[in-house]
Amino acid sequence: MQVLLVEPGKEARPFEMEDTLKAMQDIVGGHIQATHTWNNSVALVCNEDGKLTGLPANRQLGNGDIVVGTFVVCGLKDDEFCSLSNKQMEQYKAMFQNPELFFYCDSGLLVKKCSPEEYAQVMQDREGQKKAAHKRHKEQER
Repeated sequence: MQVLLVEPGKEARPFEMEDTLKAMQDIVGGHIQATHTWNNSVALVCNEDGKLTGLPANRQLGNGDIVVGTFVVCGLKDDEFCSLSNKQMEQYKAMFQNPELFFYCDSGLLVKKCSPEEYAQVMQDREGQKKAAHKRHKEQER
């Protein structure tokens, strides 16, 4: 089955996968949740518990919702998952092509499209900031 694979920090890409529940669960890392965000012939399939388990923010949808963790966009036919058509693949690839960074600020959530390299650098910087804050906290406890 030809789907669009969308991973945090990476460009969206076509992906060939088995048409099985297990294959879908393996890709999203757990139980699946399918949403019909755009129309009845396409589904976005993500990890059902992703927000509860703290998966990384991935992409923002047009309605403002944020999808976390790896997800796929696939076709739907008679309530069954199927391959995307070439037209659908191009449409959703354009929609999700670039990774997105999420920044929380006083005015709310800021979402910025970026390159995979910029995403990796920001994530590395954030990790460094977390480690520095943890070290300061430990030093204050002494």
